[in-house]
Amino acid sequence: MPAARPTPTPASADRIDQAGVVTLRLAGGLHNIGVGRTYARTCVMLLIEDLDVRIIDAVTGELLRELTVDPTRDYQPEQPKK
Repeated sequence: MPAARPTPTPASADRIDQAGVVTLRLAGGLHNIGVGRTYARTCVMLLIEDLDVRIIDAVTGELLRELTVDPTRDYQPEQPKK
Protein backbone atom coordinates (compact mmCIF):
# COMPACT_ATOMS: atom_id res chain seq x y z
CA MET A 1 0.00 0.00 0.00
CA PRO A 2 1.52 3.40 -0.99
CA ALA A 3 2.26 5.96 1.71
CA ALA A 4 -0.32 8.72 2.10
CA ARG A 5 0.77 12.05 0.69
CA PRO A 6 -0.04 15.27 2.52
CA THR A 7 -2.81 17.28 0.88
CA PRO A 8 -1.34 20.40 -0.75
CA THR A 9 -2.44 23.74 0.64
CA PRO A 10 -4.33 25.76 -1.98
CA ALA A 11 -2.56 29.00 -2.85
CA SER A 12 -3.86 32.11 -4.51
CA ALA A 13 -1.94 35.10 -5.87
CA ASP A 14 -3.51 38.53 -5.44
CA ARG A 15 -2.75 42.19 -4.78
CA ILE A 16 -3.82 44.20 -1.73
CA ASP A 17 -6.01 47.12 -2.84
CA GLN A 18 -5.38 50.79 -2.04
CA ALA A 19 -7.54 50.52 1.12
CA GLY A 20 -5.36 47.70 2.49
CA VAL A 21 -7.87 44.92 1.83
CA VAL A 22 -7.61 41.66 -0.11
CA THR A 23 -10.70 39.74 -1.30
CA LEU A 24 -10.97 35.98 -1.01
CA ARG A 25 -13.70 33.58 -2.15
CA LEU A 26 -14.04 31.02 0.62
CA ALA A 27 -16.78 28.91 2.18
CA GLY A 28 -19.28 29.88 -0.51
CA GLY A 29 -18.85 33.65 -0.27
CA LEU A 30 -16.56 36.62 -0.79
CA HIS A 31 -14.63 37.78 2.25
CA ASN A 32 -12.72 41.05 2.47
CA ILE A 33 -9.68 40.69 4.70
CA GLY A 34 -8.09 43.79 6.21
CA VAL A 35 -4.31 43.70 6.02
CA GLY A 36 -3.52 47.40 6.45
CA ARG A 37 -2.95 50.42 4.20
CA THR A 38 0.76 50.08 4.84
CA TYR A 39 0.68 47.14 2.41
CA ALA A 40 -1.50 48.79 -0.28
CA ARG A 41 -0.74 47.48 -3.79
CA THR A 42 1.54 44.73 -2.42
CA CYS A 43 1.51 41.44 -4.34
CA VAL A 44 0.68 38.61 -1.97
CA MET A 45 0.21 34.86 -1.82
CA LEU A 46 -2.74 33.53 0.16
CA LEU A 47 -2.22 30.07 1.63
CA ILE A 48 -5.59 28.52 2.48
CA GLU A 49 -6.39 25.46 4.56
CA ASP A 50 -10.08 25.12 5.47
CA LEU A 51 -10.87 28.48 7.13
CA ASP A 52 -7.25 29.21 8.12
CA VAL A 53 -5.57 31.78 5.87
CA ARG A 54 -2.00 33.08 5.77
CA ILE A 55 -1.23 36.18 3.73
CA ILE A 56 2.40 36.36 2.64
CA ASP A 57 4.29 39.09 0.74
CA ALA A 58 5.03 37.47 -2.64
CA VAL A 59 8.41 39.22 -2.96
CA THR A 60 9.91 39.07 0.54
CA GLY A 61 8.08 36.05 1.97
CA GLU A 62 7.09 38.09 5.06
CA LEU A 63 3.96 36.84 6.85
CA LEU A 64 1.59 39.83 6.78
CA ARG A 65 -1.45 38.28 8.41
CA GLU A 66 -2.67 34.96 9.74
CA LEU A 67 -6.31 34.41 10.62
CA THR A 68 -9.22 32.02 10.79
CA VAL A 69 -12.01 33.37 8.58
CA ASP A 70 -15.38 33.87 10.28
CA PRO A 71 -17.78 32.65 7.55
CA THR A 72 -20.65 34.67 9.05
CA ARG A 73 -18.85 37.97 8.32
CA ASP A 74 -18.07 39.48 4.93
CA TYR A 75 -15.31 41.74 6.32
CA GLN A 76 -12.50 40.32 8.44
CA PRO A 77 -11.03 43.31 10.34
CA GLU A 78 -7.32 43.69 11.08
CA GLN A 79 -7.88 43.50 14.83
CA PRO A 80 -11.04 41.58 15.81
CA LYS A 81 -13.22 43.41 18.31
CA LYS A 82 -13.14 41.94 21.79
